[in-house]
Formats: sequence, C-alpha cells, structure tokens
Amino acid sequence: MPPGNPPSSSQSGSTQARLIAGIDEAGRGPLAGPVTAAAVILDPRQPIPGLADSKTLAESRRKALYEAIVAGSLAWAVVSLEPAEIDRLNILEATLKAMALAVDELSCRPDLALVDGNRPPKLVCPVRCVVGGDRLEPAISAASIVAKVTRDRVMVDLHERYPDYGFQANKGYPTPQHLAALERFGVTPVHRRSFRPVRQLDLGL
Repeated sequence: MPPGNPPSSSQSGSTQARLIAGIDEAGRGPLAGPVTAAAVILDPRQPIPGLADSKTLAESRRKALYEAIVAGSLAWAVVSLEPAEIDRLNILEATLKAMALAVDELSCRPDLALVDGNRPPKLVCPVRCVVGGDRLEPAISAASIVAKVTRDRVMVDLHERYPDYGFQANKGYPTPQHLAALERFGVTPVHRRSFRPVRQLDLGL
C-alpha cells in the first residue's frame, strides 16, 4: 500500500512538529502468511481517540481506527514479507527487515522512531524501543492497528485460495483446526516451512 501524504514544510520545520514514527508488526507467531510491519507518523494537531493495542480491540473498532489513521496521519506505510523470506532470514530478522522497509517507505523521514518490543531495527533515524509500546505510545498503537488490519485482509484473501485451512478465522495461527487441516491436506506454498509443526510435516516426522 502507498505511504501517506507528507507534512508541509512549515510542519516539518518546527520543534512542535517533530516527526515521531511508531512502528509495530503483526504476524510473528502464525504458521502461514506474511509478517507485516507498519510505520505511522501521527498528526499531533489531530489526535485520534481510542488508539490502543490492536489485539485488545474488536475487529470492527480496529477497522474504523485503521480508516482514521490512514486518513489523518502525516505519513504511514506498511510492508509485508512472505513466508519464503521468513524461512530464509528467520522470523526475527524478517520482522526487523519489514520494519526498516516500512520506515524507508514513509513519505517523510522521522526524527525519531519508537518501536514496540526490545529489539530495534536498523534505521536511518534514531530509534527507541518501548516494551509494551502498543499500549503506551499512540503512534505505536496506530502502527499496530495498520499492520494487523492489513495482514488480516491478506489472510482473508488467502482463505479464498486455500479454503480448507480456515485462514479467514485463524489468520494462520496454530489453532487445533489449522493443525488438523495441515495433517489432512498438507503444507501449502503460504506456510512457513521453518516453523516446527510445518517442518515436521514437510519432513514426514
């Protein structure tokens, strides 16, 4: 998806308008589908009420906040890395790469990036880790919402291609239904072959 619109020169040139990007990801734990990272620079003049960790929000509320974020932010970008890349790099490195790419795709360079968790990606700007940041920092909450809504839409689309696995409901996570489908129907091209349950099936263990 395209990044959001840049601020005007007067916005980016003032101390009050210091550009702070929030960064978060969705999809580290699933057995299938991409890992998705988002970066969001909120407009401090237009706060968005109700921002919170995406996992704590009802789906309808997440979607409504997603629309408010992409419409009202100074800039936003989202990047997904596919299972083959996850298998090649490992999930941590793939997540950090997706985060860095999302920041690179922002339409303006942030002065500071706040990232959820304790492992910072390598960025062109200063970065600070915030454990529990998706609950504490509105910009990270916004990134959490953009990443999750985007990835959930991908998984619903994948359900149309692979209807036996329940991706529209489990979003690729290892639910009992998903694991049973893996046993019955086998591994698909959208599964992460480096993840243990998939790897064991792949190897016939």
